[in-house]
Order: sequence, then structure tokens, then C-alpha cells
Amino acid sequence: MSDQPIDLMRRFRRRFTAWPAAALLVAIGAAHAAAPQPAKLTPQDEQEVQRVQTYLNGIKTMESQFEQVAGDGKTATGTIFLARPGNMRIVYEPPSAILVVANSGQIHYYDQKLEQMSETYTADTPAWFLLRDNITLNGDVTVTRFAHEPNVLRLTMVETKSPDQGQVTVVLSDHPLELRQWTVIDAQQKAVTVTLDNPRFGLPLSPQLFYWTAPQAPIFGK
Repeated sequence: MSDQPIDLMRRFRRRFTAWPAAALLVAIGAAHAAAPQPAKLTPQDEQEVQRVQTYLNGIKTMESQFEQVAGDGKTATGTIFLARPGNMRIVYEPPSAILVVANSGQIHYYDQKLEQMSETYTADTPAWFLLRDNITLNGDVTVTRFAHEPNVLRLTMVETKSPDQGQVTVVLSDHPLELRQWTVIDAQQKAVTVTLDNPRFGLPLSPQLFYWTAPQAPIFGK
């Protein structure tokens, strides 16, 4: 297991001070990217996409263990808490001393080993998609691929205005419909996959999980 997990929020961060020069050039070029090509959906596909949209909007809270795998094979595990709209907490398990908290439109990223904290806006990360008040799979989001395999649905989507920033593929089990996994591929074609382990939906979560205060003690656990 890597002691430096490749966090989805940092990978997509668009605040240029944190990015190398090559990534900065990609981000600037994305403003002039051609419009993404939407997937060619049959009427049945469109109904399935609408069903996924309705399901995602129905997720108000979630708690789940997860495994994160980077394209180079490095892995990390932890727990994710979600309360829509706008709130998320990600706690990585040892040896990764990472805590991520999203609230009030901001994401706070704390590395306990380095005793460093950084911030960015939720709208500048992939988190904007799951944390927004109203999830739509059209308009500012373009579905570029859709597949309905036996008991599995896969949707790949990009930001309509910035398709070169990367893409997100969401995987859901069917019967019943349930979010199971997502893969982020960034502007440099580097991938990170997060797989949920025994996710629980609709449970009460303490608002204190989403208050940001700089940790004064080990951050692991709730």
C-alpha cells in the first residue's frame, strides 16, 4: 500500500500554484477544447440514464469503506462519508495520514505527516458532481459513453465546457441500482479508481463529521 495516496481532489485541482508546468498548459488549452461528442443513446438508453440520474439525486447520505487504485498500481484504503448537498469527509487508513473534508463549497486537504493543509473550491474538483444539489446528466455534463452490461451500468461523463480536464466513469450495479465504483482519468490520462465496499445509504450522519478544524491528534477513525 502506498503511503502517498493519489487523492481524486488533488488530481483534478485547477488552482495553478499546485500544478507542474505541463499540467498548467493543459488546463489553459482546455478553454479552447472542442465540444465533447455525446454518446449515441437509444430511447431505452436515455431511460436508463434518466434512471441513474434519479437514483444519484436520491442519495442524501452515504458511508462506505473504499479501496483506491492508481494507474501505477499503488493502493490506499479508507472511509468516505457523504451528505448531499455539499458535504464529504474522506479518511485514509494508515500508513496514509490524509484527511479530506468538503463543506460550504470548499475542500480542505490535510497531510498529517507533512503537517500541511491546502484548500480548493468544490467546483474545481470531481467532487462537484456528487456533491451538487441537483445532479443532471446533461447540460453542463455530457455523457460520452453508456453501457448496460448484465447487472452493471457504466456511464462516462465530462464537463461540457472543459472536456479536456478529464473524465469520470461511474459504475452502478443493477437490480437494485447501487453506486459501486468510479474512475477518474485526468488531463494527463492518469487514472484512479475508487471501489466502494459495503456502502450504506440514507443513514443519519453527525454534522460534526463535516466541520473543518485542523487535527491536533491522529486523524484516523471517525
